[in-house]
Amino acid sequence: MWCSRTALGRLQRIAPCTVTGFHRAMSMLPKVFVTRKVPPDGLDILRTSGQVQFEMWDSDDPVPRVELLKKVKGCDAILCVLTEKIDAQLLEAAGPNLKVVSTMSVGFDHLSLDELKKRGIRVGYTPDVLTDCVAELTVALLLATSRRLIEATHEAKTGGWGTWRTLWLCGHELANSTVGILGLGRIGVAIAERLKPFKVKKFIYTDVEPRPELANMIEAEYVSLDELAKQSDFLAVCCALTPETHGICNWNLFSKMKKNAIFINTSRGGVVNQEDLYEALSTGLIAGAGLDVTTPEPLPTHHPLYTLKNCVILPHIASASYTTRNAMSALAANNLLAGLRGEPMPKELIL
Repeated sequence: MWCSRTALGRLQRIAPCTVTGFHRAMSMLPKVFVTRKVPPDGLDILRTSGQVQFEMWDSDDPVPRVELLKKVKGCDAILCVLTEKIDAQLLEAAGPNLKVVSTMSVGFDHLSLDELKKRGIRVGYTPDVLTDCVAELTVALLLATSRRLIEATHEAKTGGWGTWRTLWLCGHELANSTVGILGLGRIGVAIAERLKPFKVKKFIYTDVEPRPELANMIEAEYVSLDELAKQSDFLAVCCALTPETHGICNWNLFSKMKKNAIFINTSRGGVVNQEDLYEALSTGLIAGAGLDVTTPEPLPTHHPLYTLKNCVILPHIASASYTTRNAMSALAANNLLAGLRGEPMPKELIL
């Protein structure tokens, strides 16, 4: 149902001719399809703007692809999430009216950027607003993995908690450790800032090039990828998924890491070769891994990684706080509206 029902109901109580005028006015507004039930702050912005008519796939589950291709037909803008593949097929289905795609995500590997650029379609995304939330979850995952909290909870629940034992469920602590960051951006800095009070001895990082402005904020040293693997007691992956970073965390990396090293990934599943990670964990090449992202998502329940006690897997919840998800929704809505007005977006991905 194209919104807004509330306004239509009021007009129906006033006069039929007014309702006809309302329908005519509504039909002239840009059409927007929202591909998922998004948090209320963004919907309120669209609803109260008076600038668009929108239809939403009112479900927590993804819109089926066939249905999505029907719904976008004739739309002026799309507000999507990271599960919707915005590719040539979808853009063809949408047609020439499509001017804006606004994704409620900081990642954009689900968008065919070349196809969007070719058609002159503007793209909004939602960086910055989830930095703190993702950094918090990364630290939580690191601690849960290194201090074996999931194992410990299971033991307590299932009768494994017996007499005190000297080395039972021992893990690895952050004090006097070296923390490596693969991909130093806002989130990497925020993670380091939260870890510093744990008396981390040294922060190191690698990226496509040195990033002195960010590195100076956390007193981090730039090193090669090989040195990052060799020196890190804890290695946090924070890079974007690009052709260059796809599968970058593979046997070559894991084989250089310390036996007591903890590997954490809250970026994108595609940066990790999961078969190589399984081998590294199952053979004791590294001590443990914490993953908030996998390939595919959801990761099938029969996947070998689930069989390992030293691998903690979360269902992609790094940005899952009420505050952050509403902020992402609001930013996605404001990006969309600004794009339709032909104005600068609050956060635009320059193609």
